[in-house]
Amino acid sequence: MFFSFDGVDGSGKSTQIALFADWLREEGYPVEVCRDPGSTSLGEAVRKILLDRSQLVIGPTSEMLLYMAARAQMVDEIIEPALAAGKVVVADRYLLANVVYQGHAGGVAVGEIWKVGAVATRGRMPDLTFLLDLPDDAAQARLHRELDRMESRGSDFRRRLRAGYHAEAMRDVNRILVLDASQSIEAVQEQIRHAAAQRLPGIGRGGAAS
Repeated sequence: MFFSFDGVDGSGKSTQIALFADWLREEGYPVEVCRDPGSTSLGEAVRKILLDRSQLVIGPTSEMLLYMAARAQMVDEIIEPALAAGKVVVADRYLLANVVYQGHAGGVAVGEIWKVGAVATRGRMPDLTFLLDLPDDAAQARLHRELDRMESRGSDFRRRLRAGYHAEAMRDVNRILVLDASQSIEAVQEQIRHAAAQRLPGIGRGGAAS
C-alpha cells in the first residue's frame, strides 16, 4: 500500500507523517518513509539544487524535469523495492506536488506534467493521498525558519498553490482526501488513520502481524 502526504508548506505534513508511520508500525506493518525530492543520493542532490536560495536561474520546465528525475530514481530505488517487500510506503509529497507547484502555480501545462509524470513514475501512483489544506496566512505563520526557494515566492504564488490543490482534489476524489489542517494535530491524525484503516487489512484487529 502506498500513501502520500501533500499540501502547502506549514500545513503539518512532517508531524502527521511521523505520527502515521508510528501508528502503522504499532499495528504491525513494516513501513518505508521517503520524501520527494530526496531519499536517494540523486534525489538529495537535486533537492539541494531546487530548494537552495542561490542565484542559480531555473526555468519552470527545467524545474519540473529536475523533480521528475529525482522522483524516477526514488521510485526505482525506494518505492518499488519496498512495495515488493510488502512494506507500506509513506511519501512526503509526490507527483501531485509537481503538478500543483510547476503547473497550477508555475504556468507549465498541467496535462503535460501528468504525462511526463506517468513516464517518470512508470505509472506508480499512491493508493491514497492525504492533502492537508490550510489557508495561506495560517500556513505562513507556522514557518518559523528561513524560507527555502519555493516558500519565498510570495502570497500570490501560495494562493495559486492552494487553488491548484483544490482543483486536483476535485478531479480525483477517490484518491485525494482533503483534510482541514487547521484542526488539532490529534483530530487530523484520527481522520488519517480512519481513512487508512479502510484500505489496510488487519487494522483494529491486532494489525498486520495478527
